[in-house]
Amino acid sequence: MKNTLEQLKEYTRVVADTGDFESIERYKPVDATTNPSLIFASATDEKYSHLVEEAIQYARKPAHSLQHRIQSCLDRLSVNFGMEILKIVPGRVSTEVDARLSFDMTGTINKARQLIELYEQNGIPRERILIKIAATWEGIQAASILENEGIRTNLTLLFSKVQAIASAEAGAQLISPFVGRILDWHKANRKVDYIPPAEDPGVLSVTEIFHYYKHFGYATEVMGASFRNTGEIIELAGCDLLTIAPSLLAELETMTQPISPKLNVEESKRLKINKILPDEKMFRWLLNEDAMATEKLAEGIRKFAADLIRLEQMIAPKL
Repeated sequence: MKNTLEQLKEYTRVVADTGDFESIERYKPVDATTNPSLIFASATDEKYSHLVEEAIQYARKPAHSLQHRIQSCLDRLSVNFGMEILKIVPGRVSTEVDARLSFDMTGTINKARQLIELYEQNGIPRERILIKIAATWEGIQAASILENEGIRTNLTLLFSKVQAIASAEAGAQLISPFVGRILDWHKANRKVDYIPPAEDPGVLSVTEIFHYYKHFGYATEVMGASFRNTGEIIELAGCDLLTIAPSLLAELETMTQPISPKLNVEESKRLKINKILPDEKMFRWLLNEDAMATEKLAEGIRKFAADLIRLEQMIAPKL
């Protein structure tokens, strides 16, 4: 009998949520995702020191200011990890824009172009890269411009339906709704230790977004992310993609629980769903009205920015 991970791969594209190459090789995902926290964790691992050293050597140009060298090193380090991952996965890798640019549309666009240029200089076509951008209003507008240039985007730190709809209207290639972080908020808010997977607010959020997209025929892919347990993953079988941490991939591999697709396009098309077209005012108001999404978006940006700062502090003395 097939294990649960093998069954899941029949219904959903499985993506590895890690910067660890050994885990990627073991679980054979189609794509892989990284973020500043994962890059920081991997960059502090001795076995990846050669990638850090190469980025430092690349950025060590005396004519440039220290801040310029630091930014150049961070970009190169992200691309170095991305290139190594692309040697393993057959599909795409997601590389994140500096979280401190989350409210800077122009800065996000420029950074995305720089990252794509670095990849292309190393022979990696832009079709294999997803530029990860926080799903703020400014980030979504940046994604719209980038997509028109053939730069594919992954709208991340996504916690609400209005973020998802605005991202699809912008033509984003993919969105990453954060299932586990939604669960975290609701458990804390309700003062409970457990919510059954079928009632998990993160699962319900992704389900609603999936049905909305498929009902109206949006091409944007839905990739559930940030899982806390295998129950959430099983409840989202049939989603376009799921990005899963190595620990949960390992758990799924040891399970033999039969699964079937919980999400399917035919059901989505039968549902009665009202369409909304959010402009900036509506986007900001609906996000503001969702306390969980507002708090988790802000918290996520702060956390990614903090890990970038830690990474800068680690490499600055070497530049």
